Amino acid sequence: MNLEEYKGVYVFAQQVDNEISSIAFELLGKAKDLAKDLNTDVTAVLIGSGIKGLADQLAEYGADKVIVVDDPELKDYRTEPYAHALASVINKYKPEIMLVGATAIGRDLGPRVSARVATGLTADCTVLEIGDFPLQAVPGQEQLHNQLLMTRPAFGGNTIATIACPYNRPQMATVRAGVMQKITPIKGAKANVEEFNPGFTPDNKYVEILDIVKSVAETVDIMDAKILVSGGRGVGSPENFKILEDLAEVLGGTVSCSRAVVDSGWKPKDLQVGQTGKTVRPNVYFAIGISGAIQHVAGMEESDIIIAINKDADAPIFDVADYGVVGDLNKIVPKLTEALKAEIAAAKG
Repeated sequence: MNLEEYKGVYVFAQQVDNEISSIAFELLGKAKDLAKDLNTDVTAVLIGSGIKGLADQLAEYGADKVIVVDDPELKDYRTEPYAHALASVINKYKPEIMLVGATAIGRDLGPRVSARVATGLTADCTVLEIGDFPLQAVPGQEQLHNQLLMTRPAFGGNTIATIACPYNRPQMATVRAGVMQKITPIKGAKANVEEFNPGFTPDNKYVEILDIVKSVAETVDIMDAKILVSGGRGVGSPENFKILEDLAEVLGGTVSCSRAVVDSGWKPKDLQVGQTGKTVRPNVYFAIGISGAIQHVAGMEESDIIIAINKDADAPIFDVADYGVVGDLNKIVPKLTEALKAEIAAAKG
């Protein structure tokens, strides 16, 4: 493999029902940073059917070029045709870096594509940067420069691993949603579009989709919420979450929770924050009755303001909180809710 042939930072721009997923814009934001360090360009790979009209959106969020693979076989996501499409793009265009969102689709697609193009894949990354490998120079070993350093939680979140792929290309990573920042859209940007179709011949590996059943979400996506009131095992019971819901209602926020709450069956998985849940970046994050295990903190530590309420003064959550209250949440939260109600009423005159 001639590594010098591989250039550019590529992003798999996931779309579902001809709507680009938010993770694609987040990855383009990070791709711009990486491309700047490498003095190269950012390319989005858009795969689907009848999707060429989406290309300009990708340009607005930082794509210098958009490769469109458009074919009727790609109307709905299926592993085989999508893997064939993305692997063919990689083999033809030879990107130095290939980023994929760690969504249900990306977690299925990424490993299969990496195997087809004979390279490594680092999954569920939380940090990406350009640097040297090994990180520290080792006597007798060449230190390689301009490598993609991919950082992810390991061993259940108890340690952080930084991984490189120095001898194969592309350097591939899947990245958790909500971790990277979108750029401010460049209004009116037009995409430099290149169409490519490797040809699709259905075979016995092509899944036949009989029906698609869409679930109706009854709750706001916690990743979009500006204020989150999050509860842990310390809340005590599912009925006690009414206290948190009252606070969230006053603030115009959304209730979320820790893994312990989901495991206990008190709240649905969609509301879980943490390493095995969702990564959130609200303006304000209330951590109520949450001890602050590293797995939970990994999903909310980028919040602008973190307010912790816990009866245990030694709880790890206070190490990451901007403000902390030690005491009984059953007394503190209702008083806080009433005080906020009064404050809001007074402000309205």
